[in-house]
Amino acid sequence: MIALLPNLPDHIVGVTASGKINAADYETVLIPAVDAALKKHDRIRLLYQLGPQFAGFTPGAMWDDMKVGIAHLLKWERIAVVTDHDWVASAWRMFAFAIPCPVKIFSNSELQKAEDWIAA
Repeated sequence: MIALLPNLPDHIVGVTASGKINAADYETVLIPAVDAALKKHDRIRLLYQLGPQFAGFTPGAMWDDMKVGIAHLLKWERIAVVTDHDWVASAWRMFAFAIPCPVKIFSNSELQKAEDWIAA
C-alpha cells in the first residue's frame, strides 16, 4: 500500500509504502499525485519512504516506477528515499548518476531529516 504523507508543500510529493507494493498502488496514489503536482509546478520533489512494513514490489509496480521516473526525468528537482532496506538504497545509489537531480538516501529513523532536506 502507498499512502500520501501529510503536511508537505504542494511542490513535494511525499509517499510512504508498506506491505507489498503493486501497480494499482502507483496508478491510484503515486502517479495521480505526481501529475497533480506537475500541473501546478514545472519541477517537483519526491519523498519516498519505504517504511518498516515494506515487503517489496510486484513486477507491475517496478514497471510503473520506471515509467513515472523516466516520463518525468527532467521534472524532478530533488528525490529523497527513506529506507532501511540495503538493496533499495544500493539500487538508488547505483542509478543516481542517471537522474539529473540530487538524490539522497535516509534511514527510517531520519524521516524528519529527509523532510527537512526535501523542503530546503
